[in-house]
Amino acid sequence: MSTHLYNSLVDDAALFPPGNAPMKEALPAHRKHRASDYAAHVGPFLVAEGRIGELRALLAREEPHLGPLDVVITVPGGTDDLPRALDALGTDPALNLVGMEVTAPPGTAATTATTLLKTLPEGAVGHVEVARGAQATDDITSLAGTGANAKFRTGGLTPEAHPTETELATLLEATITAEVPFKCTAGLHHAVRHTTTEGFEQHGFLNVLLATHTLMNTGTATDAATVLADRDGPALAARLTALSDTDKTHVRTRFRSFGTCSITDPLKDLTDLGVL
Repeated sequence: MSTHLYNSLVDDAALFPPGNAPMKEALPAHRKHRASDYAAHVGPFLVAEGRIGELRALLAREEPHLGPLDVVITVPGGTDDLPRALDALGTDPALNLVGMEVTAPPGTAATTATTLLKTLPEGAVGHVEVARGAQATDDITSLAGTGANAKFRTGGLTPEAHPTETELATLLEATITAEVPFKCTAGLHHAVRHTTTEGFEQHGFLNVLLATHTLMNTGTATDAATVLADRDGPALAARLTALSDTDKTHVRTRFRSFGTCSITDPLKDLTDLGVL
């Protein structure tokens, strides 16, 4: 069974809500994930720019054989905080900066991308977090040709933080039309769309993968919204498994990854569905 559709799909956001793991627990847990038999599916360690010093202090106490840590820095304060983030990062050999995610106010995605990519070292990927709202699709479109990826939120700590199927489908359609790769953050804790005990309507990452494929193959935003609403896990998994290797690769050139505070929950879902 081909599983490369899920390689490096799950970024480790253990430090972030709702998990909020302490650094002294999150880092060793990440090291274990990256040394496990499911390591191929685990992406980099995410840390906010304000906690880089804390991370470096903990890395300095690690055994040298563990090697550099692949890390993505989130900069919620926007481009004004980029210099501070890079100063905090320094040239620490224990850190391998593979990406940086910067929040952009509405209407500023393109200028944020330009500033970010001028700042980043070679080889690191820039992600611009696009704000929800009427300006979102225009902001995604403005990223075309900049070299930056889009990032948008698929959930949060309130019901309102979860976009509807229609809203998310519209965002996905904008990324596909503009040929802008994207990642998601928050809310994609499980493989299939479901209702949480708090009453949150949460998206599934299998739904997002299949909706992305739908849009890349002449489907409309309405078609994608239908896929995002599907709660039949075995059927979703079967449809994705049936894709050709070429189609799977193409989907992942667009949907790059998602951040989650639990690495094991998404992978357990895939195991339960017989995918992994």
